[in-house]
Amino acid sequence: MAVTVLYTCSSYLDNHIEHRISFCCLAMNNTNTDVIQGTLDMLILKTLSLEPMHGFGIARRIEQITQNVFKVNAGSLLTALQRLERSGWLDSDWQVTENSRRAKVYRLTQAGRRQLQSETADWQRRSAAILRLLKAES
Repeated sequence: MAVTVLYTCSSYLDNHIEHRISFCCLAMNNTNTDVIQGTLDMLILKTLSLEPMHGFGIARRIEQITQNVFKVNAGSLLTALQRLERSGWLDSDWQVTENSRRAKVYRLTQAGRRQLQSETADWQRRSAAILRLLKAES
């Protein structure tokens, strides 16, 4: 739930300037947006199967496609990208972005595509088993 707070500053520098602060009120809505443990690699691989992109783009795309159900922690993302690159599932190079900044752009390798297929099949098997259990009636 987004809450907007309105207040007026009255200091000698800014005489009665109106400021708006928007923030998420976590006390009122504590919906968990953590990525499910053990799925970050699969989410990154799937995201990069769509197109090569930089780390910030990967995080935003995951949030966008999951409709903000999952938020990716920057530190976790960087660690995962390094691990996936060491495993040979990603390649990367430095490029200049549309904002004229240098960013490391990641892309999926053939080995990464095979790993994505394997992790996707495993996830589908496990999630189907969980769904069967949740639907079970006595």
